[in-house]
Amino acid sequence: MKYRTIVKAVFLERPNRFIAYVDINGVKETVHVKNTGRCRELLQKGATVYLEKSNNHSRKTAYDLVAVEKNGRLINMDSQAPNKAVQEWLLSKELFGDLISLKPETKYKNSRFDFYVKCEDREVFIEVKGVTLENDGVVAFPDAPSERAVKHVYELIEAKQDGYEVYVLFVVQMKNIKYLIPNEDTHPEFAKALREASKAGVNIIAYDCVVTENEMIIDSPVPVKL
Repeated sequence: MKYRTIVKAVFLERPNRFIAYVDINGVKETVHVKNTGRCRELLQKGATVYLEKSNNHSRKTAYDLVAVEKNGRLINMDSQAPNKAVQEWLLSKELFGDLISLKPETKYKNSRFDFYVKCEDREVFIEVKGVTLENDGVVAFPDAPSERAVKHVYELIEAKQDGYEVYVLFVVQMKNIKYLIPNEDTHPEFAKALREASKAGVNIIAYDCVVTENEMIIDSPVPVKL
């Protein structure tokens, strides 16, 4: 998935989850942050960030913060990017060569999964999780407690029991990663749910991404250690 117009800036501070102050060529600008997670290890004062200029001239903020440099690594931190990149990737039939149709945001019982995929001989549900928390080449999810994420995992187990093929797909929004782990310290309930899902036959997979200033593309498998 590609962005339109990208502007480079310097991060100053983040007063709340939704906005940040940046320096664009010496001018202090208020920008929208497209990730409501903590991202404290990413948004450090003085960090180089990348902004997408909005086409909506009536908005209070003219830019969206979509990527950041951390220790020489470019990390996409746009929470909407993983689903967009996955949709393009699935339609290219990289994961399912016999894909017939793809439907985003599909309701199942009391749930709504990110993707429903119909193949020649099976039906598939996929829940996508974007990953930005990295330490020494190891990534973890989530960066903050997420009851919604736990709920989705148990609902995928139900779908598996009902005969669907099901996946938790972690989209690592960067390259050069050793492996992915559940963030046991931050949210042990999620780690427990993920292990139970794996035992129940839910496919737990992760892929890294090629990230540039104006693009993010699903690339290579990343080992998952539960």
